Amino acid sequence: MSSTATAVGAKIRLRRQQRGMSAAEMARRAGLSKATLSHLEAGNGNPTIDTLDAIAIALRIPIADLLARDADTGPVFRAGTDAEPGEVSRELLRRISSGNSLEIWRLRIPPETELPGVPHATGTIEHLLIATGYVTAGPVGAPQDLGPGDMLAFAGDAPHFYRTGAEEVDITVVFASPIST
Repeated sequence: MSSTATAVGAKIRLRRQQRGMSAAEMARRAGLSKATLSHLEAGNGNPTIDTLDAIAIALRIPIADLLARDADTGPVFRAGTDAEPGEVSRELLRRISSGNSLEIWRLRIPPETELPGVPHATGTIEHLLIATGYVTAGPVGAPQDLGPGDMLAFAGDAPHFYRTGAEEVDITVVFASPIST
């Protein structure tokens, strides 16, 4: 059993369960036998692109969502980078798979403020992108010092906080919460 087959199988099972779909219904929608689907979900297969495409269509997700390796929900930190003067700069900071509800918020916190984060729904990942200012933020047990351009993603369903220093901070916050349909 390869780690890729195991990861793909787990993704198929997770997305099917998030949609409240039985294995029989999923197999029917994808045009597969229940045995084939069970084999794939167990990580014991080597599906063709056509098979993965049929599964993705049945789940109403992009095929890439079945192949992408999600990072664990532990904190993911991306330091801000400088752009060359006069050049356009594009950076992928984080890919958020489908099957999520996304909310984008702007959070402005005054100087010398500590704000406890309220734990969100199970499975929610919180993404912070610092526009201006400096803040210590993240999970209570693993906070990160962040400045302009820095990005942090962490499990938003666990206790977390934000603490500013001598200046106000302006943060774009994206919540990605699993959809169960």
